[in-house]
Amino acid sequence: MSEQVDSDLQTSPSSPPAASTRSGKILLADDGSEHAQAAVALLCDLPLSPETTIHALAVVPTLDIPRHEMLQHTLERTERILKQRGFQVVVELKGGVPAATINDYAHLHNPDMIIIGAKGLRATLGILLGGVAQQVVEYSSVPVLVVRAPYTGIRRVLVVSDGSPYSQCALEYLGSGVRGEGRTCEGRLPLPADADVRVMHVLPPALTPEIIARTWSAGPDMFFPMPPESIDEKAIQQEEENQGQALLAGAVKTLNVGGIQAGSLLVRGDAATEIMNYVKAHNIDLVVCGSRGLSQVAGWLLGSVSRKLVHYAGCSVLIVKTSAKPEKPRK
Repeated sequence: MSEQVDSDLQTSPSSPPAASTRSGKILLADDGSEHAQAAVALLCDLPLSPETTIHALAVVPTLDIPRHEMLQHTLERTERILKQRGFQVVVELKGGVPAATINDYAHLHNPDMIIIGAKGLRATLGILLGGVAQQVVEYSSVPVLVVRAPYTGIRRVLVVSDGSPYSQCALEYLGSGVRGEGRTCEGRLPLPADADVRVMHVLPPALTPEIIARTWSAGPDMFFPMPPESIDEKAIQQEEENQGQALLAGAVKTLNVGGIQAGSLLVRGDAATEIMNYVKAHNIDLVVCGSRGLSQVAGWLLGSVSRKLVHYAGCSVLIVKTSAKPEKPRK
């Protein structure tokens, strides 16, 4: 069972959302699917600068005429909708392997973000994330927003912060788009002014003497040292909560710098489980997180929590990529 501390949410201004003054470039992967159409609808709801250029890219695995013509009509529809919204639109139809082509295009044009539907037209019934979206998220070098249908707006946003350079970069990307020291995370996803934004930090499960004893007796390969005869459980938990609240205060401050008012939420338990339970219970529309957490496993392109959220959160998820590299532990 989770322990939860929820601060009073600071309400956003009631005035209509104003367009961001920062122009940018967004790559929209469009295959005409229900989820791709949801991505177009989400784009139209964002207070983006009219100078924002949206590259609508469709990729056909082969150049067979029926598939080619269908995607051409899809792009024409998308272009019409986005131009009516006032955006500058560049339409591209390419042949190739979809995920690789999308990532290659992003590498060439360096967009602030890739927006892609969670599943395409050929998704297997019952899967939660299509293969193309999965590969784009894994291997993209820029932030990726995976959009799920049905889309009903961006009213409730959950930002996940674990204190890692990756989550800090996600906060900066969302809040101000500045470059943090030692990392690159330019760009910004401007949210509607009336969006209810909360920042969540998940504390580890409480480490009780019973858990420590069971862990130690499991074998010499476990990471916990031999425990002392007694520990002050309450003191340890209070210190963790103090650190968690301090981390949340810093995260909220980062968002405030970018004009985003946010509340904070501290819970305890398994990170992915607690986040997904909160998403479901509070009908969250968008989760924002860094690509990785505090793990030192250098070979991981995407952290385990981020990967689980993209697959199972049940809502749209923004994974912010960064060049940040956590410091190596001292020997």
